[in-house]
Amino acid sequence: MTAGYLGHMWELYSFWVWIAPFLSASAAVRAARGLAVPGAGMLKLLAFSTIAIGAVGCVWGGRIADRIGRERLVIAALATSGTCAILSSVVFGLSFWLVIPLVWVWGVAVIADSAQFSASVTEVAPPHAGGTALTLQTSLGFLLTMLSIQLVPPLVSLAGWRFAFPVLALGPAAGIAAMRRLRAFRLSPSPLPAPQT
Repeated sequence: MTAGYLGHMWELYSFWVWIAPFLSASAAVRAARGLAVPGAGMLKLLAFSTIAIGAVGCVWGGRIADRIGRERLVIAALATSGTCAILSSVVFGLSFWLVIPLVWVWGVAVIADSAQFSASVTEVAPPHAGGTALTLQTSLGFLLTMLSIQLVPPLVSLAGWRFAFPVLALGPAAGIAAMRRLRAFRLSPSPLPAPQT
């Protein structure tokens, strides 16, 4: 569970922090080629909307999780957001008619699973340890976030934006692996109690 949350956190805040510079850099590449780009105000609005649209993801994620199960929802959201992270390298510098749908889908998917991690901890942890488990999970997640946020600028300097955001997909990949293990564990039949002698 916590490993899945860490994969989610590796991507989430780095995406939110760096989406505006990513969009500006993508526009600058197009402008250098003499192609049409959104103005500065429109780029700011696009960055804001990419984060704000996450509200749709939160509502959607909660409703779907109640229907199909938390692990399945988390895996789907992580797979979608991780795919968007990889595709960011493809659309970088291309038409904003391609960039905008990608970042909006990413904005929805990247947060759609967030509440499910806390809810799952309350279901899995012993009642007396629920608060401690939530605190530990959240603390580790935000510690990891500090690392991933700081990692993006050196990656941009070293390899450019085209290769910086795809590194964020490592988090969803690890999170999916962890949630698949959790799902298999929760679906496995409970061991039979030992016979009384």
